[in-house]
Amino acid sequence: MKLKSLVALAAASLSVLATPQAFAQAEQFVPLLVYRTGQFAPLGIPWADGKQDYLKLVNARDGGVNGVKLTYEECETAYDAAKGVECYERLKNRGGGASGFDTQSTGITFAVTDKAFADKRVVQTMGYGLSQSVDGTVFEWNFPLLGTYWTAADVMIQDILKKEKGNLKGKKIALVYHDSPYGKEPIPLLQKRAAKDGFELSTFPVTPPGVEQKSVWLQIRQQRPDYVLLWSAGVMTPAAVREAQATGFAREKIYAIWWAGSDHDIKDIGAGAKGYNAITIHNSAARDKVHDDLKKNVYDKGQGTASDAGEVGVMAHTRGMMISMLQVEAIRAAQEKFGKGKVMTPEQVKWGMENLDLTADKLKALGFGEIMRPVKTSCADHMGNDWARIVQWDGGKWNITSDWYQSDKSLIDPLVKELSAKYAADKKITPRSCS
Repeated sequence: MKLKSLVALAAASLSVLATPQAFAQAEQFVPLLVYRTGQFAPLGIPWADGKQDYLKLVNARDGGVNGVKLTYEECETAYDAAKGVECYERLKNRGGGASGFDTQSTGITFAVTDKAFADKRVVQTMGYGLSQSVDGTVFEWNFPLLGTYWTAADVMIQDILKKEKGNLKGKKIALVYHDSPYGKEPIPLLQKRAAKDGFELSTFPVTPPGVEQKSVWLQIRQQRPDYVLLWSAGVMTPAAVREAQATGFAREKIYAIWWAGSDHDIKDIGAGAKGYNAITIHNSAARDKVHDDLKKNVYDKGQGTASDAGEVGVMAHTRGMMISMLQVEAIRAAQEKFGKGKVMTPEQVKWGMENLDLTADKLKALGFGEIMRPVKTSCADHMGNDWARIVQWDGGKWNITSDWYQSDKSLIDPLVKELSAKYAADKKITPRSCS
């Protein structure tokens, strides 16, 4: 073969190799900490399915984020802090640096927060975790997006105040809680509200996993509180509702945290749970276009994560999708600044988390217009807008029973500053300037 022909052949070969199809698609790694086993599995399974399903949807419908495919790996924690730390350590450097960790556990969040600060890894805790981590000047890598347990407790009291025509003086409110960092988190806020509103607060810890609660509900019957706030999840929730039923405590006087407010929690109790109230993160009880998109692009093709497609639309599954959507949009925001179509580093994803600006139009385009209200974060505010609503079980389904609420910032903001400052002092952290 002549030299000229060899050169031409080599050039043609290089041309083929240089086409975009010849290169592997860029990949952004998203770690998925889950608990499909253990005491909280009834909550953890649909939550985990929702997180994974939304990533599948973005890949199938959109081709990833500006062409960057989302890859992921689940790591089972069984809601155990030690296992959660093991999962964090195993996945934190995967794919050049994990985009961000939804730990799916307040206890695991406590355990990895210091590590994440040192490793520069995002810890995303939508509706759980350390409530004071709203303060981005101290908690640079924590993002309690959309609301915290202080949001939930405050909104519950606001709704009760509305029912009681604005007067809680002399009323009794009991907190029945999972005896763990998760269950204890609302107590500082409730103590502040009790002092402000004049109600008597009593607290009843329940030893995990929470199947045995008879003695607690006998005390409830003896003390006769006007309302019970329930901070439970997994097997503890139906056990609590059944004990309330057995002791004659009115279910309409119970307000449950969002992790105790999904179909799987009470569907087997049915009419026995009628009147039971729960709080939602934004409006996670709603159905929206994202559910239709998921069915069309993922489940109709046999690629859904849930074993039963009927799980799509239950609140825990929707919350899982919300979590992944927020991380995807942080990646997208980061790409707008650092380069479309590029894989983002953990530091760049953190910038995206601090610069989320999900307007009503953006949420509608994403298929979340009915589920969420606009959210905007900043360097100093790592939560964004903490909207919530109350839903009530009618014996067969959930119904929205309240308008939109937001937490009382005049009460919560000073508490955030007080406890974040204490955390900074204890950990010898110098708060950063966000000016």
